[in-house]
Amino acid sequence: MARTLNTGIALMVTGLVAWGAAGVVFAQQSPASGQARGGTPLESTAGASVEKITPTDSRSRSPVWVLEDDLAGKLQMMTTRYEDTFAEIGTQRSLGYLELVKANPEVDPWLPGDGTRITLPRKYVLPDSRREGIVINLAEYRLYYFRDGGVQVFPVGVGTEENPSPLTDAEVTMGLESPAWYPPASIRAEYEASGEYLPRMIPPGPDNPLGTHALMLSEDGYLIHGTNKGFGVGMQVSHGCFRMYNDDISRFVKEVPKGTPVQVIHQPVKVGLRNGQLWLEVHRAREAYPEEEKERLWQQVAEALEVYTEENKELEIQRRVVEQVVDQADGIPRMIGERVTQLASRDTEAASAASNQTSEQSGRSSGNPDPGSPQRWF
Repeated sequence: MARTLNTGIALMVTGLVAWGAAGVVFAQQSPASGQARGGTPLESTAGASVEKITPTDSRSRSPVWVLEDDLAGKLQMMTTRYEDTFAEIGTQRSLGYLELVKANPEVDPWLPGDGTRITLPRKYVLPDSRREGIVINLAEYRLYYFRDGGVQVFPVGVGTEENPSPLTDAEVTMGLESPAWYPPASIRAEYEASGEYLPRMIPPGPDNPLGTHALMLSEDGYLIHGTNKGFGVGMQVSHGCFRMYNDDISRFVKEVPKGTPVQVIHQPVKVGLRNGQLWLEVHRAREAYPEEEKERLWQQVAEALEVYTEENKELEIQRRVVEQVVDQADGIPRMIGERVTQLASRDTEAASAASNQTSEQSGRSSGNPDPGSPQRWF
């Protein structure tokens, strides 16, 4: 929700969750100071076995993926039932509606049908950022939480073009349970202009846009919070805050300690290396894909690959795969190239074939390469 806190106005909460040094405690917030009294941090879950994970642990909905250089996660598949919709699947499996739509362009999101195989987009090129704490990438509507030597990924709703979320480097200042909402004057004015009345305070409950829990940020007026409208998670829907499913935030809020860094970035193009392979992931903003956005993403991809090929002279990039990734912009990572040394060392036969192909190409007078071969793009 947009600027849900005004300077000098405190959030009233019932059962305010705060942290300090050994466990979870509950405290009442002081309306005058806006600060909670007392608090303890949760113990680290590093090294915990799968068997010990309880339903209240966020890992039961979003696994902690092992970092593989610049990549994490894996694509998964599921078979739909006749009553399934992408909105329901997203809510149940902690995935955004739009990321499911883009990953399954040939499937009707509201009537996928019984027995339809769909892709669950859980493979990620990691954002170009510090790998610590929380990283929110507005361009892909995802929150990355680096923990226990790995990373969890959650869908988030973000601000609209009229009310964008801020690009910021902040930190978590407080966790809230059952928060009340004090709408700022700007939002009350919007409601009034449309002929609706919005009270100065909305108490906890089903009508509260903040949902069941929230994380307060040092960026004044912004929260990571739940929602009473789950469909907007994973889309541009808010007035600037970051929406999570209630089932995610209710567990997440108990695991994120005060002081956790929060980076908010905008990277629709992500490039990364894994074991000598170069991977590319591109995100369009919406289900529609206008030509001007495609041209903009092409430019960003070209700039990113120029940097990588300049720093890694041995990389061979397959332009046709790059074209496919940009043309679809579906958020699915694809391998677009490899280091030449790795290609040549696969086995003796492959090395010999590569050598012969290079000799043939060098002898051509026209300079037109074999269209089936990997090509250096820059």
